[in-house]
Amino acid sequence: METIAEFKVQKNGELNETMIAPPSWKEQHNKGKSMRDGCTRASHKLWKAHKDRPDPVSLIEKANRGRIPDLIPIRHGRMSASPFTFYRGAAAIMASDLATTPSSGILVQCCGDAHLSNFGGFATPERRVIFSINDLDETLPAPFEWDLKRLTASFVVASRNNGLKESDAREMALDCARSYRKHMAEFSEMSALDLWSFSLDADRLIANIKNTAIRNRAIKRLAKASASSIADDIFPKLADSVGNSHVIRDQLPIIFHMPGHTPGQIAEVVRSTFSRYRESLSPASRVLLDRYEIQDAAIKVVGVGSVGTLCWVLLLMDNGGTPLFIQVKEANASVLESYAGPSVYSNHGERVVNGQRLIQPYSDIFLGWMEGTGEFKKHFYCRQLRDIKIKILVESFGKSEMELYADWCGHAMALSHARSSDANLITGYLGKNDEFDEALASFSVSYANQNEKDYEAFKRAIRDNRIIAKFEAIK
Repeated sequence: METIAEFKVQKNGELNETMIAPPSWKEQHNKGKSMRDGCTRASHKLWKAHKDRPDPVSLIEKANRGRIPDLIPIRHGRMSASPFTFYRGAAAIMASDLATTPSSGILVQCCGDAHLSNFGGFATPERRVIFSINDLDETLPAPFEWDLKRLTASFVVASRNNGLKESDAREMALDCARSYRKHMAEFSEMSALDLWSFSLDADRLIANIKNTAIRNRAIKRLAKASASSIADDIFPKLADSVGNSHVIRDQLPIIFHMPGHTPGQIAEVVRSTFSRYRESLSPASRVLLDRYEIQDAAIKVVGVGSVGTLCWVLLLMDNGGTPLFIQVKEANASVLESYAGPSVYSNHGERVVNGQRLIQPYSDIFLGWMEGTGEFKKHFYCRQLRDIKIKILVESFGKSEMELYADWCGHAMALSHARSSDANLITGYLGKNDEFDEALASFSVSYANQNEKDYEAFKRAIRDNRIIAKFEAIK
């Protein structure tokens, strides 16, 4: 298999000193083309559950191990809302299935959970908003088509969820795959440095929207997000004033303090763990972080797939009273590891951070990792909480919005893969016609059907009390 950066790192973290001249553009392109002999492009359309396929509910139960027991029913409740929410929480099931599909042998730094809701807008250090993959808890080197198949299938699942016609749902998967192929070809023509500094600027993407109504809505959404601030928008929703200090507001069962600790009372284990996080930052970022003091720490339930893992929100303040929220997320083994091999990083927080730095054109200046102690002896990574982050409301999309978004996601994924692998190699494999695109569209429809079967099995397990689900009140 084609190796990439993470595979060239020794166990002690030092780079292998053996250097070889990189192959030429033509050599890589021809190599990619020759790899079709071992795995044809048309073969990627195939999906059929193996007779020894693991029980999907058992895989979900396995993924629950180590999670906070009281929060697991919330995870089940969120997954049970629809086939789409189930798909979002079922990365472990699809990882198992993808490992049985034909493999190109071309490795990239995969997202590992690349469904369409894991893309969005966020600010660069210069405060520009760019569009990229924004959830990388499962990142690991693996065949490029694993990421792309999870993404294109998610468009079929989401399109059905939104009531689009079946032909339109398939078209969305096709559009996404086509966008990936065409933009990968563009990246193959760029110099290494130009590619590395390239990003999908939100202003530019929005300016190219042909539909006037959609473009105007996007402009307003971007303007609102860019004008927001932690102090004015997030802080009042999450914090309360207590005397001369501030604490995080309990919002059960989603946000709560550690048992036995009152708001503002920060456990010593949190302080000691935070100091180890500081050590993972660059010297410049440490200087910036040291201008803030921890005021409070609380546990927060997030997402669908992450529910039950330990996630903290830390409230920090500088000496001028300006708040900063740091999210501390538990990092476990990637769902891909059982099939693509273990990470070279001993700390899964470090795996996520380095994968994110490789995949995203820009990273959060507070992105770091650490290992806890005592009852919290787990791996964690840290980042800012909601600093100009734009969540795309895909559940509201009609055909026109979904079509546009499919193009954006295919473009963003091509950029992420081109950064970690070789765009020439992938382009050589994909070719110029739509054979690969059509194959992924067919796969996506078949796998969306499989997802619906698994979803029904999951709901039966809830009805039979095999697993317990807790349903949250709709606000």
